[in-house]
Amino acid sequence: MSKDKPKTDTDQGADGVAAPQMAIKHLYIKDVSFEAPLGTAGFSRKVKPVVDQDIGTEVRKIDEQHYEVVLHLTASVKDDSDTLYLVEVQQAGVFLVTGLEQNMLTQVLNTHCLSVLFPYARAIVDDLAVKGGFPPLMLPPVNFEALFQQALAQRAQSADAEASPEQRH
Repeated sequence: MSKDKPKTDTDQGADGVAAPQMAIKHLYIKDVSFEAPLGTAGFSRKVKPVVDQDIGTEVRKIDEQHYEVVLHLTASVKDDSDTLYLVEVQQAGVFLVTGLEQNMLTQVLNTHCLSVLFPYARAIVDDLAVKGGFPPLMLPPVNFEALFQQALAQRAQSADAEASPEQRH
């Protein structure tokens, strides 16, 4: 017996084409790391912490409808050149996505899916900072749509720069 829900008229658009769908199948921590390189020396001095946040992404097609999206988030807190602590999180999710053209699929995987994953990664960073003996660290929100559009613009600019003078109009 199949556990899939039966198809209904709402699963298709007016033209008979399958309507786009997106669903979260699994959310999980793929990898996590916490380091406090100074040990107790990091607690015994007055500090003016500087927070650095670095984000990376990874998308892998599992099958025709499922994609694994991984958000790599690194937060380092430094005092001058000394690292007080460093948190690295790989928050992942498996998403079902159907009925989208390739360019829209790329956008959904790199914006919407990352927006789903970020609050989980952000909470892990905060939790590990506190459990590591440091004050809470609530990272600011990230606009993944703006980052995606910026990346597209940079790619277009790079492609224009690489075009030979004969190809430019």
